[in-house]
Amino acid sequence: MDVKLPKLGEGADSGSVVSILVQEGDLVKKGQTVIELENEKAVAPIPATASGVIANIRVKEGDKISVGQIILSIVEASASSAPVAETNTPTFAPAAPKAKRAAPAPEPEPAPSIADESVDNEHEVVEGTPGIAPAAAPSIRKIARELGIDLRRIRGSEDGGRIVMADLRAYVQRLQKLTAQPKPAAPPVPPAAKSVAESIDFSQWGAVTKKPLTPLRKTISRRMTENWNTIPHVTQFDEADVTALLELRKKYAAAYDGKGAHLTLTTFALKAVVTALKKFPIFNASLDEATQEIVFKEYFHIGIAVDTDAGLIVPVIRNVDKKNLVELSKELSAVAEKARDRKIGLEDLKGGTFTISNQGGIGGAHFTPIVNKPELAILGLGRGAVKAVVRDKQIVVRTMLPIAISYDHRLIDGGTAARFTIELVNALENFAEAEIKI
Repeated sequence: MDVKLPKLGEGADSGSVVSILVQEGDLVKKGQTVIELENEKAVAPIPATASGVIANIRVKEGDKISVGQIILSIVEASASSAPVAETNTPTFAPAAPKAKRAAPAPEPEPAPSIADESVDNEHEVVEGTPGIAPAAAPSIRKIARELGIDLRRIRGSEDGGRIVMADLRAYVQRLQKLTAQPKPAAPPVPPAAKSVAESIDFSQWGAVTKKPLTPLRKTISRRMTENWNTIPHVTQFDEADVTALLELRKKYAAAYDGKGAHLTLTTFALKAVVTALKKFPIFNASLDEATQEIVFKEYFHIGIAVDTDAGLIVPVIRNVDKKNLVELSKELSAVAEKARDRKIGLEDLKGGTFTISNQGGIGGAHFTPIVNKPELAILGLGRGAVKAVVRDKQIVVRTMLPIAISYDHRLIDGGTAARFTIELVNALENFAEAEIKI
């Protein structure tokens, strides 16, 4: 039997073969992964649909395949057949039955020299059945062949659609009339269309190296372009004093490590974001553009932007409001590792309500993250910096965390964004120690 690429999920109908895990002659079991397919920011395992021996592999690494395309063929092991030993001895599929000898197709008539003729009421141009010549006398066929006319394009006026000389003459006259008519001017090409897919030969200025875009990078490019072009972005900037928060992290870090949970600033940010989202639910909503309705979500699934060698991947941590910091710390480490190893599932990338992008581990301060549609907002965190700040008219040294919140200005106004930012800063600066204790 043939193993075909199944549907991978909503909106996912193709992908590129990352690795092939079997060889021809291998014995496989139903459900065993046979290839890995890169699609929609994830590497999805594709299982065998039956047990048996691999007879023929139809794809190779790097191939782009679509839903329904044959991946490989398997010779199924039936109950009546002898068991197949797990050896490297190649197994051959049964020979395919010989195809019946096809009857020779009639010699096609020459195509007409003019393809854009119109249809009149008396002598209509028709599309006949390919390979079947219409009824006509040998003399008519000879004239049509010499003139380069396809008789299948002429509707005969005699019984049974038989073509006579009058039909052929009328057809020729119509072609002459069409030739004499001036062709309509081509519509002007929009200026934007002229610049599409313009290729520049950079090698004329020096040596270059070309590298094709990976499917993941193409997906990121397409989505970022769509998000930026369809969402009116505004970014709200601020800073949060995380001096006390970092002291709490230092105090409890060893206890969390003992539980197999790495306590990070992103873990605190997850909880602080949920606190702000509950007070400003519009930031946890989406716009249904088809019905022009605002969809307020009563769940808090937070996407975490993960920097990988292949590109940016955003797995989703679900029900953040229902998990403690130990659970969130473990899950955060797990999804980040799976994303970097490209073992994240497609469903793990869907259903987010808000996204956090933390660049603090890399460096930098404020930046303008792009909203991850259909979400309405995204939080960007920079690297905390030790600064001299004024507190109660005194200059003190504090660790200040740069934050940037980009939002969809169609549904979120500047005043609401400012109040949300203040609430988030307050949640970070006044994080309750009771929530951290194990």
